Amino acid sequence: MSVMHAGGAPQRLIVAITGATGAIYGVRLLQVLRDVSGVETHLLISPAGIMNLQHELDIGRAEVEALADVVHNVRDVGATIASGSFRAQAMIVAPCSMRTLAAIAHGLSDNLITRAADVTLKERRKLVLMVRETPLNLAHLRNMTAVTEMGGIIFPPVPGFYQKPQSIAELVDHTVGRVLDLVDLRDIGETLAPGWPGLNSAPLP
Repeated sequence: MSVMHAGGAPQRLIVAITGATGAIYGVRLLQVLRDVSGVETHLLISPAGIMNLQHELDIGRAEVEALADVVHNVRDVGATIASGSFRAQAMIVAPCSMRTLAAIAHGLSDNLITRAADVTLKERRKLVLMVRETPLNLAHLRNMTAVTEMGGIIFPPVPGFYQKPQSIAELVDHTVGRVLDLVDLRDIGETLAPGWPGLNSAPLP
């Protein structure tokens, strides 16, 4: 599949993997986007994110980094993506820890993930946070509200069962497809998460 901006420039998408459970979402995003020409992925993995990749998926950092076009060190706050002049289409944090959510909500650009998110918000670009925690306390809820008020999108990876998924992979793909639809990669998103056709139910008595 091919996606291009006007003039043939690639669409740049920043993907960050943090320490919340659900590393599979970030990895699957990268796998899907790797096969799409015209999309340039920029990857960030926090130290806790690396631990989760190993624990949840039994894969190492190098294997995941190989899926991205460009890899940035989370400590490199002087990287290209730390500036608004770097024209990324959107940023997805998949998954997003409560610590990362809090830092973004309060404008704490203390590493490259939170700085890139801050830049995304200030430039009025799409920021999607796949926040993962349960139950939620008041601090979590207030931080989600703050990010939403700044223009970010809070997207908990809550699975939908109306498509009658047969595997964990199908659940993950459906969620990833909906996220890609949010960042205007609709053709890819529709492939993974087809639109709701409606119910052919019997008429009510």
